[in-house]
Amino acid sequence: MSALRIFALLAGLALAVPALAEPSQWRGEWPKTDFSRSAVPFDEILSGGPPKDGIPALDSARMIPAGSETRLADAEPVMVLELDGQRPRAWPIRYLMWHEIVNDEVGGLPVAVTYCPLCNTGIIFDRRLGGRVLSFGVSGKLRHSDMIMYDRQSESWWQQALGEGIVGAMTGERLTQLPGWMESWGAFRARNPDGLVMDEPDWPRSYGRNPYAGYDSLARPFLYNGEMPPHGIEPLSRVVRVGNRAWPLDRIARARELTEAGVTITWSAGQASALDTGSIANGRDVGNIRVRDASTGRDLVHDLAFAFAFHAFYPNGKWMLGP
Repeated sequence: MSALRIFALLAGLALAVPALAEPSQWRGEWPKTDFSRSAVPFDEILSGGPPKDGIPALDSARMIPAGSETRLADAEPVMVLELDGQRPRAWPIRYLMWHEIVNDEVGGLPVAVTYCPLCNTGIIFDRRLGGRVLSFGVSGKLRHSDMIMYDRQSESWWQQALGEGIVGAMTGERLTQLPGWMESWGAFRARNPDGLVMDEPDWPRSYGRNPYAGYDSLARPFLYNGEMPPHGIEPLSRVVRVGNRAWPLDRIARARELTEAGVTITWSAGQASALDTGSIANGRDVGNIRVRDASTGRDLVHDLAFAFAFHAFYPNGKWMLGP
């Protein structure tokens, strides 16, 4: 059976069978988590399949010069962070697809580079909070099809799409999102020939392969039973989220550049969808975006999520559909 059909079957089962979400069933695996504190109903939390750390987060990724990297195709997506005074860095999605979190440092700044394939949310967070430096792992749990991370210090659970603590001692805390973005390896390397890129991890994984082949062509998301987006927007179409606003990617691609609500978003061809074909490099072209403050030109915090995820986490958000 193809991965596409398996996803469709499991998504249907998730709708038909209520989740068995009960802290008493979780305490054996999570003895340090304070389940008396929660910001969300437990019945919204599902198992994604793997257990705690079944998807292994990485620590202190090896970086190599961009000019030394020969494995990445130009169209492959990478997560990018360009901070003033630091060499630009890229973390390939071909590695994040299998690890979802990289705990790293950029010029002494502790960062968590995160990617949830089921929501297409690639977000880079500052790991500092209240005088502590947190490190994160993958819980194996999902809420609204989005990865639930956990911090290794308190084993609190965090919603990746929001950077918000939702269960445990850190409930209600928020991580600071950094102005990173997803773009093609070719675009990053051309702009930053002296930049750094994450080297291949020492794990037995099929790096470069997409285990979710066909996912972003499904009619419904995996393990999601929430409300679908309004305005006839396809659930697995991409949107650019800035704050509580979302611009459909196809609208930006048609315009090539939009300036609205104090934000300028540009689009250019050349980035492969990581969630299309079995080979990430061969995914259809979804293009590169850049999101800047319309007045200053500085890069803005944003993410490139699936439409259903924006609607799930920003139910009162504004859809920027144009005139």
